[in-house]
Amino acid sequence: MSWVVYAILSAVFAALVAIFGKVGIGHVDSTLATTVRAIVMALFLIIISFSLGKFHLFASINNKAWLFIILSGLAGAISWLFYFVALKNGPASSVAALDRLSVVFVLILAVLFLSQHLTWKSGLGAVLLTAGAILMTVK
Repeated sequence: MSWVVYAILSAVFAALVAIFGKVGIGHVDSTLATTVRAIVMALFLIIISFSLGKFHLFASINNKAWLFIILSGLAGAISWLFYFVALKNGPASSVAALDRLSVVFVLILAVLFLSQHLTWKSGLGAVLLTAGAILMTVK
């Protein structure tokens, strides 16, 4: 169950991204802010990887893994670009709520491409997440 703790910590820090980002981009171009954020993240993660002695594992990454890790990085960068544009122009709580619809999109894509099964519980959860996101954005 340690993954649950990590997932909750991820959610807490994702919330801080929205709050810190909203305050930080007030008079800054959103693309530049995203770039600075990415540089800070890369430097932080390089330091963590070095301190944990992980860089020797590069050789264990095969070509298929490289491809999908790179695609994941590109998708993440594009997501951040759109997120910061939305955050600059919209209320942080609404932007974050709509951004969390990624959970619904993950469910749909996992069913279509990863042979994950759609259960009534996950379907109901997706409907409730969608309804919650809509309720949080409608004035």
